Amino acid sequence: MASEINVIDARGESEPFSLEKVHRSVIKSGGSRQLAEKVGKEIEALIYPGIKTKEIFRAVKSILKKESVETSMRFSLRDGIRTLGPAGFGFEKYASEIFSDHGYAVKTNEWLKGKCIDYETDILIEKDDVLLIAECKYKNKPGEKVDVGVCLKVFASFLDIKNGGRLKEKEIKPMVVTNAKFKAITYGKCQGMELLGWNYPQDNGLERLIESKNLYPVTVLPSFKGYFMDIFASECIMTVKDVLEMDIEKFSQRVKISGAQLKSLKAEAELLVND
Repeated sequence: MASEINVIDARGESEPFSLEKVHRSVIKSGGSRQLAEKVGKEIEALIYPGIKTKEIFRAVKSILKKESVETSMRFSLRDGIRTLGPAGFGFEKYASEIFSDHGYAVKTNEWLKGKCIDYETDILIEKDDVLLIAECKYKNKPGEKVDVGVCLKVFASFLDIKNGGRLKEKEIKPMVVTNAKFKAITYGKCQGMELLGWNYPQDNGLERLIESKNLYPVTVLPSFKGYFMDIFASECIMTVKDVLEMDIEKFSQRVKISGAQLKSLKAEAELLVND
């Protein structure tokens, strides 16, 4: 039975295969229960003892691509963010666009004076007279988490900025933003820190902010090629909404990508956003 098969997770640890996890991931990506069960049956037929979860992920994605392209794109969200890379697009740029679309005033790479030293911040996020001093922690490997060490460093920097006395007119809070999960929730809560990561806060994590405004990264689009990365970054096209606003003819002439390729991207973006 599939339920008795052990698989190898992203940390290299053995765990029982969970058919319910497969069902849940498809449904969370917008698929129907019927589609989830169909995918589950196909996955049960191909798994074997010791298979890696990343292989299961690729298999689910492949099945979804044949059954429902829009569901496969949503399913690819987490992997698509990892594909953004630390250079080019930059997770800080992507995160700042997410906050901006949600109505926050955003500044990036600003310097703040502390009592002891000055600090270059990743993102300053302001809304309702609260200023969040956010540190972005991008993780590109499955299973990686943000640990207490990161939060200790962020909180220490925050205290120095607060003790510098330059922001007395505002309520300020430290924040960590990541595309991964946290191993530091207890510490963060204790210190009054704002934490935003994958499925944290529960049911209102980073993925929910993305999905609620259709801020999927362009890397989830099946027709997106790796060599587009630097070109799109230089043009500040990071999300599928940016693709929808693109003037294909002008963009094609400017960056030397064929109109046919750009039309494919735009069609996929429309399918994802309008589904």
